[in-house]
Amino acid sequence: MDSEALRKYSALHPKPPGLTLQYGTAGFRARAELLDHIMFRMGLLAVLRSKAVESTIGIMVTASHNPEEDNGVKLVDPLGEMLHPSWEEYATQLANAEEEELQSVVTEICQRAAVNQQRDASVFIGRDTRPSSEKLAQSAVDGVSVLGGHYHDYGLVTTPQLHYLVCCQNTQGQYGRATLEGYYQKLSKAFTELIKQAPPGSGERHLKVDCANGIGALKLAEMEPYFPKGVLIHLYNDGTKEKLNHFCGADFVKVNQKAPRGLDLKPNERCCSFDGDADRIVYYYKDPSGHFHLIDGDKIATLISIFLKELLAKVGQSLVLAVVQTAYANGSSTRYLQDTLKVPVHCVKTGVKHLHHKAQEFDVGVYFEANGHGTVLFSKAAETKIRQLAKEEKDAERRGAAKVLENMIDLINQTVGDAVSDMLVIEAILALKGLSVQQWDAIYTDLPNRLLKVQVADRRAIGTADAERRALSPAGLQERIDALVEQHRLARAFVRPSGTEDVVRIYAEADTQEAADALAHGVALAVHQLAGGQGAPPQP
Repeated sequence: MDSEALRKYSALHPKPPGLTLQYGTAGFRARAELLDHIMFRMGLLAVLRSKAVESTIGIMVTASHNPEEDNGVKLVDPLGEMLHPSWEEYATQLANAEEEELQSVVTEICQRAAVNQQRDASVFIGRDTRPSSEKLAQSAVDGVSVLGGHYHDYGLVTTPQLHYLVCCQNTQGQYGRATLEGYYQKLSKAFTELIKQAPPGSGERHLKVDCANGIGALKLAEMEPYFPKGVLIHLYNDGTKEKLNHFCGADFVKVNQKAPRGLDLKPNERCCSFDGDADRIVYYYKDPSGHFHLIDGDKIATLISIFLKELLAKVGQSLVLAVVQTAYANGSSTRYLQDTLKVPVHCVKTGVKHLHHKAQEFDVGVYFEANGHGTVLFSKAAETKIRQLAKEEKDAERRGAAKVLENMIDLINQTVGDAVSDMLVIEAILALKGLSVQQWDAIYTDLPNRLLKVQVADRRAIGTADAERRALSPAGLQERIDALVEQHRLARAFVRPSGTEDVVRIYAEADTQEAADALAHGVALAVHQLAGGQGAPPQP
């Protein structure tokens, strides 16, 4: 390692005095002007990680659904997964090191993680459409270069595309070709094969897509020539006029339960929204009486599970399908999956990495967060079996079902939630099952719910267990919650500390909106009293 070069380059990307940032589930996020040193240092870390695992590592410059003024960065591990938790700690350490400590922190990470500095390093870099992203990506390139790493800058890509490209590279092309064209071709070929089998006379398929004024618009426009005729995707909020995520995007629609600005919603039209870096998707429509209906991640997971369960039954193999949710999943979805569909449901802590990890335990693991981030994982054994049956099975019906499953495997981006891939999966299932958006929505009715947050002096006052569904501390809080829940029908409530700020998040659901609101308010008061609430007690 050339210490002089490191010192010189680091001085070009100085750390603002007194700033400390934490690498969380979403990597680093902050106002763009605070991130120059972070990007440079994540360039350094990506090289060290690449040498440690002898694989290509990804750097994605994005702040997802945050406002346009923010930015962020996350590292992508060899198979397209999120950065290993032990390296999140190194990322935080490196980000917060003072200028004069940088050299010794790099050396310490090399020792702790047994990094062989003689090895080659390879890094893929991608970025979203924020005004600050190009310059910040260049800072990451500086970090890669100063430690002698090789890099490929893919420029503007969705977050899931970068995850996909990294996985393709490290599987020597087994997962696909490590190019954007390879991504478009693999997904569109599988989608076209599926759509071909839709019942005759189903006519043109129209879908309005709110692209959050982000990268999703550019990439969907690039992909358009690959779509089969008769599938018409209409792009809104394409970034040419308005700001990223401003009154639009999946997060806005989910939180506000209303259509985004810039999209004229006509009765019974099927619409969806991506978030800023295209790794989340929600669907929605307006009924003839003008009422807005949101179809969130829970209902997406349910639709996919119904379809896959039918196919797996036709194939006649004893492959286990399971759904993974968090405590935020609507109680109606959990009941429908378990009681009606008879699919095992597992609850894990909030955060994509927990969902992804649990889903890997099954032959077929479906996971979605209510916010619309999710995907489906197929085990190696299940995938091998399905591809073999699609080729060799004598019985025509079983072979046909195996072929549909094989195309689903190719259409799904198994590395991470991907709005483009998930959209095509949903469109294919609706076409093959002949379902309208209203029929999909009617599979079950969501229980009314309410999300609240309470400011506290220290979020660590709240300790949880049972996948965050029970509060262990402070003393007496869970008993208060239990007593409040007992006052309502079909009710449940839980509290959890925010991962990023001194806030406690509250979720409550019950048989009516009034009951859900009353329950959430009661729990908020209990948190404020027992967990060191700041300011005036919550008002109903």
